[in-house]
Amino acid sequence: MILITGANGQLGTELRYLLDERDEDYVATDVSQLDITDADQVDKVFSEVKPALVFHCAAYTAVDKAEDKGKELDYAINVTGTENIAKATATHGATLVYISSDYVFDGEKTVGETWSEDEQTNPQTEYGRTKVIAEQKIQETLKHFYLIRTSWLFGKYGKNFVSTMLDLADKKEKIEVVNDQHGCPTWARTLAEFILYLIEFEKPFGIYHLSNLGPTTWYGFAKEILKNKPVEIIPVNSEAFLQKAKRPKNSVLSLRKAQSVGFNIPTWQDALKEMLKQVRK
Repeated sequence: MILITGANGQLGTELRYLLDERDEDYVATDVSQLDITDADQVDKVFSEVKPALVFHCAAYTAVDKAEDKGKELDYAINVTGTENIAKATATHGATLVYISSDYVFDGEKTVGETWSEDEQTNPQTEYGRTKVIAEQKIQETLKHFYLIRTSWLFGKYGKNFVSTMLDLADKKEKIEVVNDQHGCPTWARTLAEFILYLIEFEKPFGIYHLSNLGPTTWYGFAKEILKNKPVEIIPVNSEAFLQKAKRPKNSVLSLRKAQSVGFNIPTWQDALKEMLKQVRK
């Protein structure tokens, strides 16, 4: 049996639909069914479900709020919650899939360079710090885990950069977008397919990086999203947007390890095109 936490989020929803397509049995939970910060509740659900696989997609992702008013909740969900899930997974002899972030790095690499799985973490935000601690808790607690770092997640479900740009294009004639932060967009569907690929083909446990292929900037991403819309996209520097959490200048993740296990990774442009086609349907 598969247990999914955060099953109504971008990735959790994609995983549910992908598992439905494959006629796989799973139990989907969100905060209303499972408060991961409550260890007793976690143990109870695990005892009932008896999962062999746990897809831990639940996370606190409000990076700016995590710097102040959301700091305690960020720690409770990303650290305490993940530790509770990891301990229960170990108790039941299950395999854990955990989703981490490009924010575990400082983002200071020269543009053109990439972050590999074995590089030193150095988070510059509260959100990044809690993801690093969560990674450490998993590695201390479990032997059988896939820890997947990703970046710039987008998809059909929930609020993300693509939906934000499309909404703005309906309201404005000009949109300013930062052009000095470099990274790789990740379609939630691609990430879900990668997770199931690792499981199905029994690839080695450990840390993996996964995004769609090809670096860009938020400006470049926005241009592609809105290329058929009558709106002007204006490139600006990060200083134009005052944000509490520091954004990485370069968070492009190395995909060599993911490619080395045989997974075919689409470009972000192809992924975006397919996602938008599905939305129109």
